[in-house]
Amino acid sequence: MASKIDTGREYMFDLPKKEDSRGNLSFMEEGGQIPFKIARVYWIYDVPGGQKRGSHAFKNQEEIIIALSGSFDVVLNDGNKKKKYTLNRAYKALYIPPGMWRSLENFATNSVCLVISSGPYNEEEYIRNFKEFKQYIKSRNTQKLQEKEEVITDAKVLKEKHNTVFDCSMIELPVVRNRAGNLTPIHNSIEIPFDVKRIFFVYDIPYGKTRGMHAHRRCHQFLLAAGGSFDLELEDGINKRIFTLNRPMQGVHVPPGIWTKETNYSSGAISLILASETYKEEDYIRKYSDFKEIYANGD
Repeated sequence: MASKIDTGREYMFDLPKKEDSRGNLSFMEEGGQIPFKIARVYWIYDVPGGQKRGSHAFKNQEEIIIALSGSFDVVLNDGNKKKKYTLNRAYKALYIPPGMWRSLENFATNSVCLVISSGPYNEEEYIRNFKEFKQYIKSRNTQKLQEKEEVITDAKVLKEKHNTVFDCSMIELPVVRNRAGNLTPIHNSIEIPFDVKRIFFVYDIPYGKTRGMHAHRRCHQFLLAAGGSFDLELEDGINKRIFTLNRPMQGVHVPPGIWTKETNYSSGAISLILASETYKEEDYIRKYSDFKEIYANGD
């Protein structure tokens, strides 16, 4: 288990990596690997050769950056010194504190950059001119912005009724198109109907393998193909549905009480999952016979 990050400076760290013959899985969650409350998740893809992304700083927002696929360099400047970090493994992550100028460079072909942020999109948070950034650093008040903790009730993430596969929906996400590569953002309870507490992704998946094969009692999930494609098979105890996921701007919301199975992975596929709960083993229903016993009557 990775230790918590020192939030006073940038820091490269390893994510937990669960190696499996069906493909590897890495994850991070609030209160564990992520030292802030998740407000926004986005990913950058289809970046042409030689293009740069970023080239800005945030006044208060913290970020974690990961290369889900391929590789790229993260160049940081604190106003005095420049540092470069190369991200090229899905289980390696870079924490970036507020007040740090950063740019993303040297993207390899088919790279996918995942960013987890502590704040929603707010243009006033950005510093987009490097001279203004240096002036900001010189005059910056060292007092940290107090963050109000939002109290989330159980009712916000839990439906009392039994969900069916017809409550599972394909969601088309926004795309911010740019000649330097496309970006798809998700904000809590806006693009998807829950707040994100945990993020994990499956990669290095051998041909013919199947993942998932469980259900959740309380946890909502949003699944998408950040790279390649796969089929998502869903069952509610009576009905079945299959979704094909093959676009990084399109995913499926799966509420609690749905048996899920991921199959037919293409070469280089990356399954990205956003979850409404931190990891709790008691939330899982791992035996299909138990699932059928609980949900076969639609109760």
